[in-house]
Amino acid sequence: MFRHLVLGTDDIERARIFYDATFAAMGIAPAQADAKGRLLYRNGGGLFIVGHPIDGQPASHANGGTVGFLAPSPEAVKAWHAAGLAHGGQACEGEPENRISPATGRGIWVAYLRDPDGNKLCAAWDEPQ
Repeated sequence: MFRHLVLGTDDIERARIFYDATFAAMGIAPAQADAKGRLLYRNGGGLFIVGHPIDGQPASHANGGTVGFLAPSPEAVKAWHAAGLAHGGQACEGEPENRISPATGRGIWVAYLRDPDGNKLCAAWDEPQ
């Protein structure tokens, strides 16, 4: 359903350090910058972009919004969370945990962080069917 997702930042280098570290924990390559200086992360046909807002205004986070990333394993969820905390992220919604998905009824491992710009992120691994 999703082709790409874009989040704003006021500090590209701070964002690069955070996202390169958290994505490396899930086996995703470091960012490549485009001609506009935005950070591009590619994985499984999807594109995640971090850059200065196009309208020139300061970046802000979405109240009530969460960006969820699919992790390859429960260990990757935990490593993503630890890497985020070590690279400027803030804990939110508790520690990584195993819970039952209300959507599927299956077990999932989830972890939440706020990136250095305040965007709420989640890494999740779904138990196979």
